[in-house]
Amino acid sequence: MMDAVFSLNPVLQALVATLFTWGVTALGAGVVIFTRQVNVRLMDVSLGFAGGVMIAASFWSLLAPSISMAAEAGMIPWMPAAIGFTGGALFMRLVDVILPHLHPGLPMSKAEGPKTSWQRSTLLVLAITLHNIPEGLAVGVAFGAAASGMGSATVGGAIALGIGIGLQNFPEGMAVSLPLRREGISRGKALWYGQLSGMVEPVAGVVGAAAVIFFYPLLPFALAFAAGAMIFVVVEEVIPESQQSNNSDLASIGTVLGFTLMMILDVALG
Repeated sequence: MMDAVFSLNPVLQALVATLFTWGVTALGAGVVIFTRQVNVRLMDVSLGFAGGVMIAASFWSLLAPSISMAAEAGMIPWMPAAIGFTGGALFMRLVDVILPHLHPGLPMSKAEGPKTSWQRSTLLVLAITLHNIPEGLAVGVAFGAAASGMGSATVGGAIALGIGIGLQNFPEGMAVSLPLRREGISRGKALWYGQLSGMVEPVAGVVGAAAVIFFYPLLPFALAFAAGAMIFVVVEEVIPESQQSNNSDLASIGTVLGFTLMMILDVALG
């Protein structure tokens, strides 16, 4: 199975990996079939875990290879990383401003972005979709970078990133479907909306892989761009959401565990 993945075109590798991450989002959303709610402590730990995975992935899978590639290409090592990282964060800030969305657990009065008459369910899906854009992009760029042949980016490292992103997508699926179910939406619709938030990942993954393959000099910038986008999401949304209840210590432990697991995956497979 693993040999078959290694033999695929990098764009197809990115597609397979992001279909996996989308599938885990759907599995998380599928919890709604069995219950209307999940333990708040468990959700906070899970969100903290997701944040830890994203932070670790941003460095080991994206920023570190970006710096190494820049050095190998004769660039100032820190410059592409600094420019790309800042650009990714600014891009996500722009999307945050122009796309209406509502974070789980908040009333409609706390919806962000332009004022709209869209339903609560739509705004919740869009909020989690914002998380998933940089995640899918990161996986795609990682596979595209591995195709460059530079030792600092490997298919094993890209697979590790896909596994890590997939694991932290489980609570994101629950974060959409369970609140909708508690508001009276049917199990089927809640599941549909929950998995829908992950659908953007295969699209972003394929776009990211194709872009860096066809525009090779952009590789160090693209890796750092994906890192900046993910860190923005972690700081602006994931960590604050995990700290909303009175479980800040547990959420912080979840962050440490997520960071540690992603570090192990990247070092072991990369």
